Amino acid sequence: MSETRTAPPPGAATAPAPGPGLIPVTVLTGFLGAGKTTLLNHILTAEHGRKYAVVINEFGELGVDNDLVVDADEEVFEMNNGCICCTVRGDLIRILGSLMKRRGRFDGIIVETTGLADPAPVAQTFFVDEEVKARTRLDAVVTVVDALNLPARLADSREAQNQIAFADVIVLNKTDLVDEAGLAAVEARIRGINRYARIHRAQRGNVDVAAILDQGGFDLKRALEVAPDFLESDSHSHDDEVQSLSFELEAPVDAAKFQAWIGSVLQEQGQDILRSKGILSYKGENRRFAFQAVHMMADGDFVAPWSPDETRTSRLVFIGRNLNRPRLRRGFESCVAA
Repeated sequence: MSETRTAPPPGAATAPAPGPGLIPVTVLTGFLGAGKTTLLNHILTAEHGRKYAVVINEFGELGVDNDLVVDADEEVFEMNNGCICCTVRGDLIRILGSLMKRRGRFDGIIVETTGLADPAPVAQTFFVDEEVKARTRLDAVVTVVDALNLPARLADSREAQNQIAFADVIVLNKTDLVDEAGLAAVEARIRGINRYARIHRAQRGNVDVAAILDQGGFDLKRALEVAPDFLESDSHSHDDEVQSLSFELEAPVDAAKFQAWIGSVLQEQGQDILRSKGILSYKGENRRFAFQAVHMMADGDFVAPWSPDETRTSRLVFIGRNLNRPRLRRGFESCVAA
C-alpha cells in the first residue's frame, strides 16, 4: 500500500470544501483493468484546487501501481502481497492513523483497492475501528466499470458484481470502445444490480471530479436527484442474485423500535445485505436521521432539519441477496410510532 499527497493547480473549485472535523474518504474500486489508476491520475491532475491523500493497495508481492500514479514519490507505505479487504486491513487502519496526524495537509482521502477486492470489508473499516470512525467519514464508494468487458466479468466474477452493487457512484469507462446500443445494454445490466448509483460515462477516466468526490455520504437530496422513484415503496430490480429494495413510511418512526428491528435484521441477514441506508423521520425529532450499514456494521446520526413545508417521509434501501421483500416491508412498518 502506498500513500502520497498532491496539490493540483488552483482553479475554479467545482466541489464544496469539506466541513470541519470528519475527513471524507472515497473508496475507489473496480475490477482488474477497468481503469482505476487512470481515473486516479485524472483526479490528481485536475484543476479543482483540492489536495488528497491517496492510499493504494496491490495484491502481488511486488507493487507497481505506486509507480503508475503521478507525483507518488513523497511518502510511500508498501502494503503488498494481500488484499485490502482481508489480510492487510490492519495496515489500512495504521496508515489512516498516520494520516490523521497530518490532517491539515489534505482535504480528503482516496483509497484505491486492488481489482480483486470486495468493497464491503474496506467500507467496514470506517464503522468498526473507533479511532477511524471518530475522525473520518465514508464519503462514497466509486466503482470503475469496463464498458467493453463488463458482460464477461459479471459472468465469471462475483467480485465484479459486488463492486457494482456496493457503489454510490459508477464511472462507466472505455465508452469509446462500445457503440450506443452496447452502452445502453451495459447500463441496463448495471441498473439491474444497482438502481440507485449515479452513472457517469467516461473515456480514460475523464469525468468531472466534483461528480465523484465530496458526495457527502448518503444524502436524501442527492438520492432523489439520482433516482426520483426512490420515494416509491416496494420497488426493486435484480440481476442474478442481487436485489435492490426500497421502502417508504409517511408516519413517524419510533427510534427504539427501528433500532431494535434493524439490529435483528442485520444480525440475521447481514451477510447477505451488501448495503442498507436511509433517511428516517423519528417521532418528536425535528432533524433527519441518516442511517447506513455495511453487512452487519451499522452507523447513523442526525443531519439537517426537516423543512417546515415538506412531508417527513422515512425511506429505507436494501441492496443484497436473498432479500424477502414482504418480510422487510412488514418489519419496517412495525417501527411506526404509536
